[in-house]
Amino acid sequence: MKIEEMKNILKKDIDKERYKHTIRVAETAIELAKHYKVDTEKAYIAALLHDSAKYKGKDTLLKKAQEFGIILDTVMKNNPHLIHPFLGAKLAEVKYNILDEDILNAIKYHTTGRKNMSILEKIIFIADYIEPGRNFPGLEKIRDTSFKDIDLSIILAMDNTLKYIINKGWLIHPNTIETRNSLIFKRNKII
Repeated sequence: MKIEEMKNILKKDIDKERYKHTIRVAETAIELAKHYKVDTEKAYIAALLHDSAKYKGKDTLLKKAQEFGIILDTVMKNNPHLIHPFLGAKLAEVKYNILDEDILNAIKYHTTGRKNMSILEKIIFIADYIEPGRNFPGLEKIRDTSFKDIDLSIILAMDNTLKYIINKGWLIHPNTIETRNSLIFKRNKII
């Protein structure tokens, strides 16, 4: 499927503000992909589809996940915001005919991260976090760091997110903890 076709479908499936966010993420992903010498088309497609399943309402997300046979862990069941990346990866495969595992994983893990992320996964994760429409304390440092040390930028982003989640009293997904720890282990060469 061509990118323009994907965009046309997306425009119908997600709301206008989500679509604008998606385009900003895609543009940011291209910049990062160029910087880190990653295939820009793959980065663009992954970014374009990263929020393709950002449906409103817990019931809709749970129903769609069930339809696609996505097994939800306890944290995801209690925080429906974490369902859309897994559902989005499945939609990318079924609806948009994306078969590239790296693109599918970049979509699937753009919210929680995971241990041993590929560079494309890291790009989509951080592009979603730093896209130009976002603005909150500490973001400029993370944006700047993302072009110098993508791993450190993800650690900083996760630190910010974890503080937010803890302040809200929400559950923390184990992937997020594992991602952060694995990046710190890697940076500090801990075995």
